[in-house]
Amino acid sequence: MTDRKAEAYQDIIGLPHHVSQKHTHMSMTDRAAQFSPFAALTGYDAAVKETARLTEQRMELNEEEQQRISERLTLLKAHLSDSPVVEITWFVPDERKTGGEYNTVTGAVKKLDEFQRTLVMTDGTEISVEEIVELGGALFHTIDDTFA
Repeated sequence: MTDRKAEAYQDIIGLPHHVSQKHTHMSMTDRAAQFSPFAALTGYDAAVKETARLTEQRMELNEEEQQRISERLTLLKAHLSDSPVVEITWFVPDERKTGGEYNTVTGAVKKLDEFQRTLVMTDGTEISVEEIVELGGALFHTIDDTFA
């Protein structure tokens, strides 16, 4: 300090640190928290992450592929009592943005709900028939051989 500043505070420099009788002493952690950065834009980080999240575009099946899946669903319906194990790939639309993702599951089919247009797997997974893009498994090898 310069001499002038030192002279200005001479009267208080030697005094003991003030301790309030009214307020309790703030811990160092609480004091530091007062000066920590804060999120001025609440939800901004979540919005950035959501924007960065990638989705896939739904592929459109041609008539031949749609017919193939339809034939397989018919065969599957005829063999439901056998609890056939199939591999299904279907599109799950994203709830927040355009596009979605493709899921694949292998398991036994419990039922085909024609009213709701869903397949219900034994593990409880429900799959919209309209979203199925691939339906495979041992059950379908017989029709594949027929059309090969």
